[in-house]
Amino acid sequence: MPYKLRFVQRFNTKDEAEFMRLEAQFAALEKNNPDFPQGRRFQPCSGREPSNTLIWECELESMEAIESTLTFLGQNEEHERLFEIAAPTMQDCYTEIYKVLEL
Repeated sequence: MPYKLRFVQRFNTKDEAEFMRLEAQFAALEKNNPDFPQGRRFQPCSGREPSNTLIWECELESMEAIESTLTFLGQNEEHERLFEIAAPTMQDCYTEIYKVLEL
C-alpha cells in the first residue's frame, strides 16, 4: 500500500530569503543523490497553512519504506548539517504520513 510522507515547515517571515536559500541546498542534495527520496515542494497560497510554510512531500510504496527513509534522513550527515543551520529560521516543523487510498 503506498503512503505519502510530508514535512511541514513554518519559517519566520523575516528569515524567508535565508530559509529558501537553505531549502535550495536541500533540493540540490536530493537531486544529486539517488539515495535520497525525490520529493516536491509547495508553498500555500490559500488554505489552513499560512504562506510562510513550506511543504515537502513524496510518495513511497510502504510504511517500511517510510520508516527507512526517516532513518536515512536522520543519519545522513549533510542533511542533518543543513537542518541544524535551517532550524533557527523555523517557527515549527512536523511530519505527516498518509495512506494513499485507491477506492
